[in-house]
Amino acid sequence: MIIDNIKTRVLGVDITVDKTTCAIIDIRGNLIATCDFATSEYSDIGNYVAVLCEHLMNLMDRNGGYESVRSVGIASPSANIRTGCIENSPNMPWKGVIPLAAMLRDRLGLAVALGNNAHVMAMGEHVFGAAHGMRDFVVISLGSGMGSCFFGNGMAHLGNDGFAGEIGHTCVDHSGRLCGCGNLGCLEAYTASKGILRTASEVMAESDKPSKMREEEHLTPRMITEFCNQGDELAIEVYRRTGHWLGIGLANYCSILNPEAVIFTGIVSHAGKWILEPANQVFEEHVFHNIRGKVKFILSTLNDHERNLLGASVLAWEVKEYSLFI
Repeated sequence: MIIDNIKTRVLGVDITVDKTTCAIIDIRGNLIATCDFATSEYSDIGNYVAVLCEHLMNLMDRNGGYESVRSVGIASPSANIRTGCIENSPNMPWKGVIPLAAMLRDRLGLAVALGNNAHVMAMGEHVFGAAHGMRDFVVISLGSGMGSCFFGNGMAHLGNDGFAGEIGHTCVDHSGRLCGCGNLGCLEAYTASKGILRTASEVMAESDKPSKMREEEHLTPRMITEFCNQGDELAIEVYRRTGHWLGIGLANYCSILNPEAVIFTGIVSHAGKWILEPANQVFEEHVFHNIRGKVKFILSTLNDHERNLLGASVLAWEVKEYSLFI
């Protein structure tokens, strides 16, 4: 069999609670063109899929046409690569089980791979980022939720049903905060954005010290980071407490996995030293002694959306090619 029409582009999609970003990506990882729209404006999944397909078709029409694209890769919270579904997401606007990969395949006529955003981030880091060349590592995503993916012997571990790596929903306090998943004391309830803002409220309530956090009507983790950089004592305390819980959770995780490195991604990770230094201190105090001092904490240098799009392109290249029309 002689093949002379190899396709050299794929579509990458990064879905977050707030925004959906789409891109055409070539075989070398170059982002040829991108566009985005607000995820939160479409609470009906049918309307959302229609708008997503419209954006993807427009991208293809303006950049080489449908016939130049091989497949589609998608990163989304609560996605299961084994089923191609978003399953019971605590944070996304659609509830229940959403067969997103099948819905897009039927509309676009292209092969579609859907992966959990933490898994896709890890794929991006492995091929294009800080984990390049590593075989045993963990990628931690800190944002509206907390997720992870771990690679063992160069392969992503997905688990029996595709849900491996849900470190955010491990319990660190059985009588602790209520998590979006419905359980009490999940790590995510302390280390993701909502948990950090709750910690900020607690810190301010416990002290009458001045803080720039008190002046903000709509406080965000990014603002807290800025206030830390300006020497705000209460803001620094917020990330010290957050880092404490993060360090405890990672010590348990890494004592089981024994990775070479933990790579941090997501908007909360932009707090940098303010969260990583206390996390690393607590981590070293609690991790299994034989691997103490051997696990590297690495802050990703890739742009968050670009990493996810690149990771989604890796998924797209790996899925079996399919076209309804060509």
